[in-house]
Amino acid sequence: MRVRVATTVFGITAALLAVPACSTDTTGTKPGTGASARTGKPADAAQQAAPLTSAALETRLLNQGDLGSGYLRKPERPTQHDDVTVIGCPALSELGGDAATGGGTLTFPHKAKTAFTYGGSSSEISEELYSDSAEKLSDGIGWIFDAMTGCPTYQVVVGGTPIDMASQKLPTPHGLGDEQWSQLLTFSTGGRSTVVKQTAIRDGSLLLIVSGSPALVDRHLDKALAKATAAG
Repeated sequence: MRVRVATTVFGITAALLAVPACSTDTTGTKPGTGASARTGKPADAAQQAAPLTSAALETRLLNQGDLGSGYLRKPERPTQHDDVTVIGCPALSELGGDAATGGGTLTFPHKAKTAFTYGGSSSEISEELYSDSAEKLSDGIGWIFDAMTGCPTYQVVVGGTPIDMASQKLPTPHGLGDEQWSQLLTFSTGGRSTVVKQTAIRDGSLLLIVSGSPALVDRHLDKALAKATAAG
């Protein structure tokens, strides 16, 4: 099954393809201990703010001035056309198949993304913003995290390259937005590993996903949410 849309939602595809260039870092990783955490109040009919346009989302992304010194904007990768096959996780395979046919709630029409490297090292942080109805955002992102919850270890094959995956449930940042999800992913291939923390927060009709080196995600999550949800 192809999971191109599902991996786009998390920005996982770019991380997968970058694994061979990343230094080994397995601190805090416990393969086989779960995948995600979801807290907060689910979307309801009262949360129907009009979705923001992609252009509006672009203005709400963090920039170098927001992050501080040492950060460099990472050039946007060309669109990848490699098939992504999931092995050992039927739930993710099923999700990917539905997404590849354009069904389900994963095709959020309004989106913006950015990514940065830090300190000239392999440390990176990326931010993705999506906007749609609160219900669609909640169902779409929740569907992915729920699928991963049942698959703490699995393998993906990206364009013929096998990558071992491990996922670990993390506490979510309470008090931010309406719903929160968080997990730690370990990508391993060719004798190298990298750890990526992903935290997603839904605030009304906006979904924020911050991914990257755990310390950088923790450092900038609040700032990213504040800017993404600022009025105007």
